[in-house]
Amino acid sequence: MLHGEDRPPGLQADHLRFATEDTLADALPGSEVLLVWDFTSDAVRDAWPAADSLRWVHTASAGVDRLVFPGLLDSPVTLTNSRGVFDAPMAEYVLGLVLAMAKDLPGTLAAQGRREWRHRETEPVAGRCAVVVGGGPIGKAIARLLEAVGMQVELIGRREFPALPDALPRADWLVLAAPLTDTTRGMFDAAALARLRPSARVINVGRGALVVEPDLVDALREGRIAGAALDVFAREPLPVDSPLWELPGVIVSPHMSGDLVGWRDALVEVFTDNLIRYRAGEPLRNVVDKSLGYVTGGTS
Repeated sequence: MLHGEDRPPGLQADHLRFATEDTLADALPGSEVLLVWDFTSDAVRDAWPAADSLRWVHTASAGVDRLVFPGLLDSPVTLTNSRGVFDAPMAEYVLGLVLAMAKDLPGTLAAQGRREWRHRETEPVAGRCAVVVGGGPIGKAIARLLEAVGMQVELIGRREFPALPDALPRADWLVLAAPLTDTTRGMFDAAALARLRPSARVINVGRGALVVEPDLVDALREGRIAGAALDVFAREPLPVDSPLWELPGVIVSPHMSGDLVGWRDALVEVFTDNLIRYRAGEPLRNVVDKSLGYVTGGTS
């Protein structure tokens, strides 16, 4: 198991070889199963030549972009993810961001800190249009919650990508929840952002590289869009000198939209269930189509 500063709760050490980025290459020989607990690391790619017996790699994340490299892609190794753990938490987080920005909660808190009584009007949420990019379980969960508060939602999955340019001018809110693939990397560049209306806001809970970050900074700085709530970034942690920290109308959070209390236990449950299936020779759940970079079926 590849881990960082923390280890998964409840897994017995006698069934696992614990490894960090520095020791993974030494732990891989002879291992059939690899649990990638530290899903922000590129250590698997670097240590791949030592994987002489691997049959299955499981990542404690929904996104698999760190694991889609030629060695794994060209191998018969099965890749699974933790699909299902983050759907509801991320949908709640996006709804919270929409409400916070529409009702100017950042402004209220800032005024409170200054002990300033400043009355103002806020924006409606019901009736506004949200274009949600990402047709998987997370995107669908986000769409359901936004529709529940009266928003008009256009859900753009892979098949609808050709229609995205026409949808962008209708968006009051552009919500990014797509996986990072060769198709989606950098798809929101200056040209795409220019199709948004000046009152539109961008929420990104997918992957930072979906957006060309300098283009987003320029659009925000020049007032070509009204704001952004960003939970993911091209480089994480977000560098302290990034202009995103201080641009008006921007909310920065540290890649936490899916992390409810108990999320680590839920991730362990997904892996443990699949481990039982693996040992019994049963089909695994959440098998990733490595050519696409995401799960395409239901449970297998």
